[in-house]
Amino acid sequence: MIHGLTSACTALLDQLSRTIGQHPRRVTATVTALLLTGGGGAFAVASLGPDPAELPVSMMNYPVPSLAEDLVLGQFDAPGFSLFRSEQVRSSDTPESLLQRLGVADPAAAAFLRSDAAVRQNMLGRSGRSVSAETTDDHRLIRLTVRWVPDGSGSFRRLIVERNGEQFGTRIENASLTASSRLAGGVIHSSLFAATDAANIPDAVAVQVAELFSGNIDFRRSLRKGDRFSVVYETLQADGEPLSTGRVLSAEFINDGKTHQAVWFQEPGAAKGAYYTPDGQSMRRAYLSSPVEFSRVTSGFAMRLHPILKTWRAHLGTDFAAPTGTAVRSVGDGVVAFAGVQNGYGNVVFVKHRNQHVTVYAHLSRIDVRPGQSIEQGQTLGAVGATGWATGPHLHFEFRVNGHYQDPTSIVAASGTAAPVSAAARPAFDRLAANMRVQLSAAALLAQASAD
Repeated sequence: MIHGLTSACTALLDQLSRTIGQHPRRVTATVTALLLTGGGGAFAVASLGPDPAELPVSMMNYPVPSLAEDLVLGQFDAPGFSLFRSEQVRSSDTPESLLQRLGVADPAAAAFLRSDAAVRQNMLGRSGRSVSAETTDDHRLIRLTVRWVPDGSGSFRRLIVERNGEQFGTRIENASLTASSRLAGGVIHSSLFAATDAANIPDAVAVQVAELFSGNIDFRRSLRKGDRFSVVYETLQADGEPLSTGRVLSAEFINDGKTHQAVWFQEPGAAKGAYYTPDGQSMRRAYLSSPVEFSRVTSGFAMRLHPILKTWRAHLGTDFAAPTGTAVRSVGDGVVAFAGVQNGYGNVVFVKHRNQHVTVYAHLSRIDVRPGQSIEQGQTLGAVGATGWATGPHLHFEFRVNGHYQDPTSIVAASGTAAPVSAAARPAFDRLAANMRVQLSAAALLAQASAD
């Protein structure tokens, strides 16, 4: 009997083994179905349990001691903060008006500024100096700082007014300026200065650009709408803030389709630098095109009706319109032959140059040189005025060759240029010129993006 059951079980197992081997996928599907069905049943059974929402709820309360027990919130110190603001000093400023623009409400500070000698000498009555204030959150003055450049030495001065308790003190410090370069560019729509203003380029830079290309471009009559310019120039920073501008490092001007370029370069060992074209030719002429920066010619070298004598006579010089006090500069290197008062010229300066050339600067409001003094091209001789026979402020300029009057424009145009970059300095210049071309291209792209 037992042997028969064993044989039957063995036969059944052999049959199952053969079936699984012949139909593995069917067997797997059958087992999976059985498991899923069992799980569903289990789920169904589990679903028959009680709903948690219907179970009883118990509330329990426990007192928690306060961490700020016996303390009043007013006893805590509120976090303080400082306010900062910068402005430019105006010549008409009083301590109250300046502090008001700086957001300072501090009568004690205003009284101190009015009484302190260093403040009166270096801030009040000055124009254009940078001033910044640090105040408390209730607008009381903590520190006032005034910065300015006293000369061209590459340093600046810092006047500091600082609160110490309820008292104020002042001190003056010297520090070095930090030079960096900026790229800019613009498009001419009406005038050069309108375009530079639109591009936020300082007037001092615009004047330098006009001077650079004055021998090639007549900025009063030759500009065309759509002319473009690019410039790389120095900015001089004090405590991280731009304080003034330096020289133009490179510039490009496209006038009526013609491109003009200039690069500043100082040869190793040379006392001073100069501007050159990208191929190394000097842009410095023997004479400047004008004794007054970017002024307007009101009367040329020609016959005219004399404004005082009311008779027709030859005008043996060129008149430049400019406000009283505008600086007058020598158009070339030379020696002062005369500086004083002379008949209809009023205050006048005669400068003797080489080759028997003499230039005359008349109607000056003041004279800044003395006879026998050696001067360089661009050096200030005095200021525009209306002394002598003059109906208004202007500069009368003459050019004489061997005692004969000559048209200044023709002399300047015929004057030669200085020597080009030397062979020894040429590799260094070529590297600089290549770098400046890249920067000018970047400046041109900035100008184009702004215009678009």
